[in-house]
Formats: sequence, C-alpha cells, structure tokens
Amino acid sequence: MSSDSQLDLFDLNKPNLQPKLNELIPTDAKIPILPGTYPSMVELAQHCNQCHRCGLGATRTHAVIGRGNPEATIMIVGEAPGQHEDETGLPFVGRSGQLLEKILASVRLDTEQDVYIGNIAKCRPPENRTPTAKEMTACKPYIFEQIRLVDPKIILLTGATAVKGLIGDRGSMTSIRGKWIEWEGRLCMPIFHPSYLLRNPTRDRGGPKWLMWQDIQVVRAKYDEIRHSN
Repeated sequence: MSSDSQLDLFDLNKPNLQPKLNELIPTDAKIPILPGTYPSMVELAQHCNQCHRCGLGATRTHAVIGRGNPEATIMIVGEAPGQHEDETGLPFVGRSGQLLEKILASVRLDTEQDVYIGNIAKCRPPENRTPTAKEMTACKPYIFEQIRLVDPKIILLTGATAVKGLIGDRGSMTSIRGKWIEWEGRLCMPIFHPSYLLRNPTRDRGGPKWLMWQDIQVVRAKYDEIRHSN
C-alpha cells in the first residue's frame, strides 16, 4: 500500500495515529511534519537520511543536515548543498563555506560556538541547480523543526532562494539585504550568499563585499545586544 493510500486511512485529528504518520514522513511529501515531531537533531537526521519526499533523495550521496552549535543564538540558512556538501554531509564546506567562515571570524563569531548552519533543501540538486519550489516545499518542514530545536534569536538568510524558501518573497536582494525582518518571533536578515561574493570580488565602497562587511557588523551588534539583555 502506498503512503498516499495509507494517509487516506488516517484521521489526522486523532492523536493516537500520529506516531504511525510519523513513520511515513520520509516516504512522501503529503505526510505532514508537525511541530514537535523530533525530540532532537539525531532523530531528524535519521529521517533526512532516509528521505524520499522529493526526487533529490534518489541522487544524493549524503543528506546535509547542519553543523555548529545546536543551541546557538544565530542560525544561518542556505538554499541547498553543493558537491562538497553532498560528499561530506556538512553544509557550507566548499569555497563558499570557507568564505563564510572568514566573514564570521571578522566579527569574532565562531561556527562551533555562536552559529548553527543549515539549508532549506537537505539534498544536492543535480548540477548544483536551484532547488525547485516543489523540492523546497517537501523539505521545508525539516528546517522548521531545526529552527524550533535550535531556537535562534537571529536567522541569517543567504541569498534570495533561502529568503523565499523560508519566509516568502520579500522583494529583490538589493532592496532587502541588511535589513531586519521579523518572522515567527525572530529577527531575520537577508545577506548575500558567499558564492555571490566569490563571483564579485571587488572591495570597492558600495560593492557586494563592502555591503557584506556593513551587514555582518550590524549582526554582531545585535548579537551583543541580545547576549547582554539575557
């Protein structure tokens, strides 16, 4: 019996049936992932590594869950893994990841202590293409659960796809980058994806790297403000 047929047998309003539905989560995007489904990242990772909610599960080497401090104040969300991430099972470990590490280090933020990093899509799209809306919709409940588990006060959204995938279309990156957006009781800031900075290496005033430097200083100031208020 297909997961679709099985789902039709269940009354979602009956709590005692939820454990059976949870078992089906990795099999079909029609199965809901309710808030609180996963008690920890361990269980979430198990499902992600079994997941075939979209076609990307058939071509992955590893599902890419996250890295960093699972209780971090800052969470960084990207769009999808690339080749290096698919090979290692870790997000942002290629050239973009190395640049991201340098950007964070420039304001004394450490990815092992201050930050948790994840992606909207957990599996690499072929040829590193942008994940489709269908693929992101199938995978998005996982990042929602990761956000719930980490409970960050600040979320940095790297690039337009991450913005659209998590909080919806808010306009062009040039108009929204560096600005705080309140979402679900958290402060989100769209920032340029490191890969965009690699393609635009100029350090001229007003250029992408210069703008990123301004943005990451604002993030550091807000991070300090939150820490001191606690």
